[in-house]
Amino acid sequence: MITATFPAMGTTIEVRATGAHGVRAAARLFEDVEETASRFRTDSELSRINANPTPTMELSPLMTEVVQAADRMRLLTDGIVDAGVGQAVRDWGYVTTYSEVRDLETAPASSAIGGWHLEDNRLTRSPGTLLDLGGVAKGWTCDRAVETGLATTASAGGDLRSADPDTVAEVLDPWGEVATVIHVGVGALATSSTTRRAWSVQGRRAHHLIDPRTRAPSTSPVLSATALTTTAVEAEAAAKAVLLLGADGLAWADRQPWIRAAVAIWTDGAVYATGLEAAA
Repeated sequence: MITATFPAMGTTIEVRATGAHGVRAAARLFEDVEETASRFRTDSELSRINANPTPTMELSPLMTEVVQAADRMRLLTDGIVDAGVGQAVRDWGYVTTYSEVRDLETAPASSAIGGWHLEDNRLTRSPGTLLDLGGVAKGWTCDRAVETGLATTASAGGDLRSADPDTVAEVLDPWGEVATVIHVGVGALATSSTTRRAWSVQGRRAHHLIDPRTRAPSTSPVLSATALTTTAVEAEAAAKAVLLLGADGLAWADRQPWIRAAVAIWTDGAVYATGLEAAA
């Protein structure tokens, strides 16, 4: 078993595989998905879709699968996690890769949350709708790498998918301390945080997690949320939903049969959790 890291999707990817062939194949998979679903690559399929005013477009097979995952996460989270926030993300300053994001002197007057619908491989959008598939694409690719046998574990940023029953993950608080240790086993874990990618807009702190209800960066009292589920794409969506729902996040997670456990770290450093005993 070997462990390898490589850059992709604006973060560090780590895969654990039985041999070098699996590592190389996993790296190609992450590159293929990034070339398809990155909004930071001008030649990606997603960038071409977002730049095209045509309301209905046919998607490639790979893009169809990623958008299908986004559609399912929107349904599972009752619309709290919505890939249609792309325009709002741009309006609030996250236009390019995070290392090049700059503070804004004025806040946007209004940002739209676009409407979109997928039927088979045909994507239909309301005018001005931009998709942001970053989180979904990372989780989906981790899932695909493990489900196809390329890797035993695959992680991208805060998203982890494992086929190893012994996999354990440390959950760090926003200050770098270990908040808890979770036995992931055969399953997935993801963390969503407002502290990793932040900048200033009109003198106030802004970040990349847009709340579809306000069309602005979340003002949730939760700084960081972690979720344990079956797949990484589910864990990514669950963690984001818990954070965006704030004070109601853990109660919502506890009602979802697809979420095995969730952890929320508040602005005052308090750590709350649900389901960890059953998940351990």
